[in-house]
Amino acid sequence: MSNHVLNRTEGHVGVATLNRPEVLNALSVELMDQLIAALEAFDRDPNIYVIVLAGSEKAFAAGADIGDMADASVLDMYNKNNLARWLRIKAIRKPIIAAVSGFALGGGCELAMHCDIIVASESAQFGQPEINIGIMPGAGGTQRLTRAIGKFRAMDMILTGRFITAKEAYDAGLVSRVVAKEQFLAEAMRLAHQLASKPPIALRLAKDAVLAVDEMPLSAGLEYERRVFYSLFATSDQKEGMKAFLEKRKPKFEGK
Repeated sequence: MSNHVLNRTEGHVGVATLNRPEVLNALSVELMDQLIAALEAFDRDPNIYVIVLAGSEKAFAAGADIGDMADASVLDMYNKNNLARWLRIKAIRKPIIAAVSGFALGGGCELAMHCDIIVASESAQFGQPEINIGIMPGAGGTQRLTRAIGKFRAMDMILTGRFITAKEAYDAGLVSRVVAKEQFLAEAMRLAHQLASKPPIALRLAKDAVLAVDEMPLSAGLEYERRVFYSLFATSDQKEGMKAFLEKRKPKFEGK
């Protein structure tokens, strides 16, 4: 089996790098299975607090592997149910930072949107061009893109298939940070280490609370936030964080 995803750790940060450069990191079934295995392994590892998901300088991921679908029937697609894999990415509890350079198109754009923070190089291009090959986004593109940038911008991108630049994506609210091309991975790693210095239980629960915005009305979301906030007072990290603040020293968080 080819290594379509390269994994490494750096302190409390796990890094998964897409590795199909010959096809611009097209998201084949094999690559997706390897990626999900890597993300779930990092999620289980108590020493990993934050995950970075990266592509190459030329492409984060240029879309799905069309060869996997070109001759498929409705029944084939239904029985294979490959899109169900994306639910496992959504279920990752730890914060995921996408390090994006070059093309993030179709499934690549959807993969970036499954992450929690997107650090993009100035060369990054985002798009949902599925309309040009007779289909539409199927891994959350119509839903997540609309929530991120609004109905009218999303309609423009999805119905025309046009790409937007990193600056356009940042201005629209899709991207968290834009940096020079040669700095995109270094900035993502710098940010990951910054997050990894925070209390890991609070990191996961804060991620949960933000994601609940898309699932709950405001009143239910506020109640969920309050319950999660109160629950953190059962952690040792809360005691350490507040004690360190009062003592004017750097806290030592242990994820307890």
